[in-house]
Amino acid sequence: MKRYTSILFLFTLITLHALADATMRLSAPSTVEQGDKFRVQFTVNTQSGSNFTPPNFEGLDVIYGPSTSQQSSVQFINGRMSSSSTITYTFVLLASKAGTFTIKPASVTVDGKTIRSNSATVKVLPAGHGGGTAQQQGGGASSAQQQQQQPSAADTKISGSELFMTATASRTKVYEQEAILITYKIYTTLNLTQLDGKLPTLDGFQIQEIPLPHNKEFELEQYKGRNYRSVVWSQYVLFPQKSGDLVIPSITYEGLVVIPRRNIDPFDAFFNGVSAMQEVKKKIVTPKLTIHVSPLPAKPAKFSGAVGKFTVSSEINTQEVVANDAVTLKLSVKGAGNMKLIRTPEIDFPKDFETYDAKINDNFSLTRAGLSGTKTFEYLVVPRHAGTFTIPAAEFVYFDIDSKSYKTLKTEPYTLKVKKGKGGSVHTADYSNSQQDVRELAKDIRHIKLGDARLEQRNHTIWGTTSQLLFYVIPFLAFVIAIIVGNKRIAANNDKARVRGRKANKMALRRMKKAKKLLAEHKQNEFYDEVLRAMLGYVADKLNIPQERLNKDNIQSELSASNVSQEHIAAFLKTMSDCEFARYAPGDANANMENIYKSAISTISEMEDSL
Repeated sequence: MKRYTSILFLFTLITLHALADATMRLSAPSTVEQGDKFRVQFTVNTQSGSNFTPPNFEGLDVIYGPSTSQQSSVQFINGRMSSSSTITYTFVLLASKAGTFTIKPASVTVDGKTIRSNSATVKVLPAGHGGGTAQQQGGGASSAQQQQQQPSAADTKISGSELFMTATASRTKVYEQEAILITYKIYTTLNLTQLDGKLPTLDGFQIQEIPLPHNKEFELEQYKGRNYRSVVWSQYVLFPQKSGDLVIPSITYEGLVVIPRRNIDPFDAFFNGVSAMQEVKKKIVTPKLTIHVSPLPAKPAKFSGAVGKFTVSSEINTQEVVANDAVTLKLSVKGAGNMKLIRTPEIDFPKDFETYDAKINDNFSLTRAGLSGTKTFEYLVVPRHAGTFTIPAAEFVYFDIDSKSYKTLKTEPYTLKVKKGKGGSVHTADYSNSQQDVRELAKDIRHIKLGDARLEQRNHTIWGTTSQLLFYVIPFLAFVIAIIVGNKRIAANNDKARVRGRKANKMALRRMKKAKKLLAEHKQNEFYDEVLRAMLGYVADKLNIPQERLNKDNIQSELSASNVSQEHIAAFLKTMSDCEFARYAPGDANANMENIYKSAISTISEMEDSL
């Protein structure tokens, strides 16, 4: 009884699953060649369908169909059961003429309800030489047609018209930091089984590779009057770091192609153990690209370094707080562009607020338009006194790609009411005149004095003694020294470049501390980004150069002008190059990250000693 009950329960679940959210999906190749046969399938996610009505297939000839197949499956994963059942209606069609044809939806009745499939568009290319017949992937050419493919060359040499790659840029005229999409696409009429090659590190560009499926799905495409099997092999998003005509050099890929052997009898090859096919290596060189990069117009004072399209918003966790309690203000920048290079917006908090460095949270991903998502800056401040304060609006200035101009976005200002805390500050009518807490006077009975007493004569005086002279001279000298030191400190603080330079090593070590944490968490991409940010930020702060203007060439020239030894400069640049290379290098990622971290710490320390 238990066994029969379990089986009944199982089939009940399958039936309920079939009745819930019934759908029908149409699948067909997007491109075929004239004269090809291909399959069109309508799949219903339940087996209780009836009255299947196919479309008319206008412009396409039906050779066979529909054939019906059913499939059911039950899975138990971690104690949970899942089931599925489908029924598939398959047609074999002939593309008898070139053109673009729309396969309209089919319909089926499930539990008294009519379900319709999606529609699909099939592009039929004119018949011609080339790629629709050599190991068609995802298309549907017959095996007989695949066997008819022969190499066009008289020997094992492969011509450039049979296998080549193109390189295209989404735009060739851009501004600094504007995202460019570079696409490498392969066209072939042969059986390509392997392809190796990669975009090298480029001077003047920040590179981000777009992840593509490892298993490539070739599709038919007509290129310059000939049919090829084509696929996008790799894509990169580039951010130019300097102006001028920047060249993306040619890349040499090495492909492996399987072609039939010439002048060999297939029967002799079979009985003599000789393969009728052979592998041929082919070097494929992509064309080079030239990108004209225009410099950004004169930058406003509060330019954030952002280039793209953005919006900004803010929020505060509370507007009523007790003195000495923390307040959190969040500023979020959302959009697409060079998100990694956006600097922290400055907010003019009231003078007596204790402020801390903003915490930055990145939540963006790589898209074909650049880095898209949100970057959040979290400010933590502590008001030390009671009163009513205004946190002014924050300004975010960015370069808008569409309008080719700078735009300023502002958040809303906030009014913060601070109440008096225990043992803290007191409320004053005019807070601007109250810069420190009012101390309470000692009102309790003082403790009895312990220890030996010192007795002096009542008529003893210090007038005319050395003590009297020192009593006047020492405070005067201290006052003069304090004025001199204070003036020097004021002058040094007014020199923002010098202040920035003094804090360069401290800021770099703080970023490296964060990188060490990312190293421990095995976050590879974030680790390398933080190390590069630390090294670029160090040079920018130390030499007072805007970070968006930095590249390897002017880093080398500026450090040389600052009398840094060529050995230290070479070590610094090598560490940056190793960091960029290690992200995509094979091998032990943890070992690479550990070596990069030690090298970055060492080179920054040596650079600090040299400067």
